[in-house]
Amino acid sequence: MQQRSEETQTKITDAAIKLFSNHGYNKASVDDICKEAGISKGAFYHHFESKQALFLALLDGWLQTIDNAIEASKDKTVPEAFIQMTEAFPYIFETAGEGLPMFLEFWLQASRDKKIWEASIAPYRRYHRYFTSLIKKGVYEGSFVEVDPELASRMIVSTAMGLLLQSLLDPKGAKWEKVARESTTMLVNSLLK
Repeated sequence: MQQRSEETQTKITDAAIKLFSNHGYNKASVDDICKEAGISKGAFYHHFESKQALFLALLDGWLQTIDNAIEASKDKTVPEAFIQMTEAFPYIFETAGEGLPMFLEFWLQASRDKKIWEASIAPYRRYHRYFTSLIKKGVYEGSFVEVDPELASRMIVSTAMGLLLQSLLDPKGAKWEKVARESTTMLVNSLLK
């Protein structure tokens, strides 16, 4: 029974990604998603409270990879934690490249819908807090030079978003995973004592 439920949820999310990407969030209705997924409206509402809830679940699903990489690096020294996080880069860039229209939809809808804006900005703030505390820890443990952790954290998040955006807009412009790894290494090296 659970396997069938997971299969139905996957059908819904796959259909939503396709429709949101091809037609936009506003034009893709719950009826359209159900038709594309081959499911009933009842099945849709069993899994998702609304189209907006589905949209936000798609964002959360993609961000889970980043969160998993952060979680996997918790027991490492700060420099090791940064390098450990680069293990998620292949998946992040691969799935981001497949989802350019969805990313643009997230950003567009965030400008129009306060709830989606709040859900979209929350990860940025969470990652900023995380990197600020990680840099503070690096300074405290003596592996990093004395720096403004807030500013360094903003630079990390900005660099990550800039690389992601460049990879989406110009996928063949560079080997983005490699650029991200080298940028991370350069950043860590610049902070080492």
